[in-house]
Amino acid sequence: MARSDEQNRLARERARENILQAAIETFGERGVTGASIAEITTRAGVAQGLVNYHFGGKEQLVAAVIDRWFETLLRFARVEGTPDEMLGAVIDGALTATAYAIPLQRAVLAMQQQPATHRLFAESEARHEGGVTAAEDAVRELFRARGAEDPALEEVMLRSTLEGIFVKFAVFGDTYPLEDARRWMHRRYGLPEPTEPIAPPVVLRDGEPRPRATAGQGAEQQG
Repeated sequence: MARSDEQNRLARERARENILQAAIETFGERGVTGASIAEITTRAGVAQGLVNYHFGGKEQLVAAVIDRWFETLLRFARVEGTPDEMLGAVIDGALTATAYAIPLQRAVLAMQQQPATHRLFAESEARHEGGVTAAEDAVRELFRARGAEDPALEEVMLRSTLEGIFVKFAVFGDTYPLEDARRWMHRRYGLPEPTEPIAPPVVLRDGEPRPRATAGQGAEQQG
């Protein structure tokens, strides 16, 4: 029996996502130059030609991995509330991405150390410039609302601290005291002590990480 157009579309999306996830894992383990398309597609369980079909080639696949990193960072912590609630969400959202995107982190960290991918980083950053600028402006605004003398400096220092945690966790993994670092940051900014550990995001069929639903939201949102 022939597959429907919807089934074909879903199959193409799954294949693309499988390739992207395999590339993230392989780049994180071997670096961009050490990873071959053959190795990536073998890991993904697809034909090599599908890389060109979905991405156009290895360089475009690398760019897609970098795009996924920016998208992951910008997707978390989009909440409404008081300035304190919003700051807590920024911290917890960034550390959730740190805790549950280990292969992506390692791939990005490896790419950041390779001059060959600097141009691709710059191009991806330009593509996401609007979102990055909006996120930075929002953090500066919440620091302003909290009465900070220099909201711009506070934003820079918060971002620098979170990026430092990201690098350390990418290198040391589970031996790094991520939950302790999270609680230290909450105390540093006078925020309420977290009552629950960082929860993993729910990964939907499109491969995009989303915050885990609370108990009151019901399991139907995760189906």
